Amino acid sequence: MHHLVAVFIGGGIGSILRYGLGNLLNKEHFAFGTLLINLVGSLLIGFVMGLHFRLHSEPLSDTQMAFVVIGIFGGFTTFSSFMYENIVYLYEGAYWRFFIYLMLSIIIGLVAAFLGFLGGKNL
Repeated sequence: MHHLVAVFIGGGIGSILRYGLGNLLNKEHFAFGTLLINLVGSLLIGFVMGLHFRLHSEPLSDTQMAFVVIGIFGGFTTFSSFMYENIVYLYEGAYWRFFIYLMLSIIIGLVAAFLGFLGGKNL
């Protein structure tokens, strides 16, 4: 039950942060805010996971990991906004914008998560 409460509270915090930053940073022609949020979130998820698995130690409990990684970062990063923005680009016929946003999000997001993991693991 503690895990569910941790995810619930963390998810609310992350979602509020995403909403605020998205409104502040998203521009009319490109979803810079969502892209930045997902890339930073990927880096932070990787970093916390790297810390968690560093030298087989567990600096965070399972409940803390659920709060931070699944809750806050899960609420902060967003697949729903990502899908919405890609559908809008396709609907508008902005195929290059769609392709660039898709590739940047997936490739750089994965690289950011991996670099964060290495950073956390080797800290």
